[in-house]
Amino acid sequence: MGEELGVEKLLVLFLVLISMRYSESEELQSSQVQTLLRIQHLLNYPTTLSSWNNKTDFCKIEPSLTLTVVCYDENITQLHIIGRKGTSPLPRNFSIRSFLNVLSKLPSLKVLRLVSLGLWGPLPGKLSRLSALEILDLSSNYFHSGIPETVSSLTQLQTFVLDGNRLTGRIPDGLGSLSALAVLSLKSNSLDGTLPDTLRDLNNLRILSLSKNNFSGDVPDLSSLQNLQVLELEDNFFGPKFPQIGSKIESIALRNNKFTASIPEKVQTYYQLEHFDISSNNFLGPFPPSLLSMSSITYLNVAGNKLTGMLFEDNPCNTELDFVDLSANLLTGTLPSCLLSSSRNKIVHFSNNCLATGDDQHPISFCRNEALAVGVLPHPQRQKPASKVILALIICGSITGGVILICLTILIVKSFLAKKASAKSTPTRFISEDASSSYISKLFTDPRYITQAMKLGALSLPSYRIFSLEELEAATNNFDTTNFMGEIPNGQMYRGKMTDGSYVTIRCLVMKRSNTSQTFMHHIELISKLRHQHLVSALGHCFQFYLDDSSVSRIFLVFEYVPNGTLRRWISDKHARRKLTWTQRIAASTGVAKGLQFLHNGIIPGLFSNNLKITDILLDQNLVAKISTYNLPILSKNIRKEYCQTFPVGCNRRENYEEKLDVYDFGVILLEIITGRQINTKNDILLLRNQLQVSIAGNGVNVVDVTIRRSSCSGESLRTMVEMCCRCLYEDPVDRPSMEDLLWNLQFAAQVQDDYHSTDASPISPLQPSGQLVIQ
Repeated sequence: MGEELGVEKLLVLFLVLISMRYSESEELQSSQVQTLLRIQHLLNYPTTLSSWNNKTDFCKIEPSLTLTVVCYDENITQLHIIGRKGTSPLPRNFSIRSFLNVLSKLPSLKVLRLVSLGLWGPLPGKLSRLSALEILDLSSNYFHSGIPETVSSLTQLQTFVLDGNRLTGRIPDGLGSLSALAVLSLKSNSLDGTLPDTLRDLNNLRILSLSKNNFSGDVPDLSSLQNLQVLELEDNFFGPKFPQIGSKIESIALRNNKFTASIPEKVQTYYQLEHFDISSNNFLGPFPPSLLSMSSITYLNVAGNKLTGMLFEDNPCNTELDFVDLSANLLTGTLPSCLLSSSRNKIVHFSNNCLATGDDQHPISFCRNEALAVGVLPHPQRQKPASKVILALIICGSITGGVILICLTILIVKSFLAKKASAKSTPTRFISEDASSSYISKLFTDPRYITQAMKLGALSLPSYRIFSLEELEAATNNFDTTNFMGEIPNGQMYRGKMTDGSYVTIRCLVMKRSNTSQTFMHHIELISKLRHQHLVSALGHCFQFYLDDSSVSRIFLVFEYVPNGTLRRWISDKHARRKLTWTQRIAASTGVAKGLQFLHNGIIPGLFSNNLKITDILLDQNLVAKISTYNLPILSKNIRKEYCQTFPVGCNRRENYEEKLDVYDFGVILLEIITGRQINTKNDILLLRNQLQVSIAGNGVNVVDVTIRRSSCSGESLRTMVEMCCRCLYEDPVDRPSMEDLLWNLQFAAQVQDDYHSTDASPISPLQPSGQLVIQ
């Protein structure tokens, strides 16, 4: 009921606007009076028209909910006749063709609404005679057969409503030529087939309502329809892919279809979305908790799917959210407290999950097993009769201390890849793993792991998942040299293009023998948490195995692709066409510091000693700085987590020391940002630091980048940055600033620069300080 209100509101709005345009009443032509009386007769004298006769002044009839006649320039421009819902079909002698012939004698008719009048028969192709129509509403009648192609000739049509009839067949392609169409509503019919691709040409479309039909297949790409506000596709057979929709969407209703894909990350960017119903489908993958806190959301229904993931008590909610149904999924954790508020208007359903909240819940093992069951099916391309598919043994065991079930792993062995192996190497195989299997679920069992990294929903990145080899091969054209990006320690790096058109970076790491996939699970847990605005975030992984002993031969790590190259390219590259302004350099420095702070404190265990260089900082399409390489312990035998559990005191000391190593590396990056000169050796660092220290005091050659000196740069902002740079480069790590101190000063420098820009002050030389720095 709630979703229908939005459509009704917009329909009424259109009617009011049209009525205002054509509401001037005049004396009606006698021929049109006779036409109206003829319509009364053909409709079998309904109660609504019982008072009509030859003396009726039709142009002065008081408008009502059931009858409106609007005249303009001695012609009828609007005719609304609304009968009672459930009205029986007109008698057998009724002829829809005769009725249409009569209507065609009203050539100026712009709005025609004939609702619940018992009209029946096939929609005649002669509808095209009503060429001036802007609104046509024939809902709740008994029309059958298909929609005539001639409807496409009604070029002025803005609203087309045929709800609640008995129409069959497909939507004609010609509807896509109705460039003025804003409302298309064909609910509650028996239309079938796939939707025509021409729907994406309806650039003015605001409402598309096709619920309760027999449509099937994928929905055409509607992302070009930037005015689309309402999409209603319930009770059909659409799927499996989630529809592509423009960003102004306000209502999405996909209930009871055949969708089996995951909820795309893009949904979280629909900031005007109020109504979201995807219930009773087969949606897989993680449920994004950020849907609960979207800025406009009031109705959220994801019940009856196979969505996984963990909810937390402190997940935020939109205060206007008054209906939530999470029932019958595979969710774990604790229901957010914001959904348990005592508001009388709020309705919340969450039964049949594996939540710690509520009585009607499954045990957590149920959700884990179900998630595993839907995630490890063999890849379709490998299900050929000739394939040598070997099903690995189910490995079961028990651990002392009462842990009954350790692990259930299903290994799917793919076809023999002899052509991929060299003469000296052992043949390899691949398996597909599911991100919801046991090793990922461990991520959420320890409260220390509940960090903001897991709650970030605004990065516009797909959820972390397991990639198949076929996907990565297709993305890189079988790892063709044209996609090769360079050598990395223990492997190579490639650029890939996924099927949805997005680009990724794939790091291929060669492993030593005797390591099984379980050896790397704790590392994969860590990698999956690396989600931050200022990190090149991990999107997933893929394992390659040796056939003979099931040890891992290669690991493919998939990361987001960052298009604008390294920070050095925008700072000190001699061939750079454009260099960053001072404000942009402060922003880039702050971004790097925030990324480092997240690596240190945002995850457990933290990542330190990252050996950061300016060439490891990439800039995205908005020139936002992202750290591309960090100290992933995937190649290390000594697990940092295990070390900290064994030697907690020593661990704290070591982390403090290692943090200061990253601070030093950050200081080197700052030095290149300020001077605009490439730094490649220890001697470069010492020389430039000393020169900068002298020049900022006004006693030597100015080594600040000329691009900065020529720009509007606040002297105080520059002095703050120089001071922090020099402090980062102290020889004794104890004297270097903390990450928190660094961030505070960087943000201060940014604020000072913003305040300086907000005034009309003339640029000053940054080397005219109000006071000298004392630099050790």
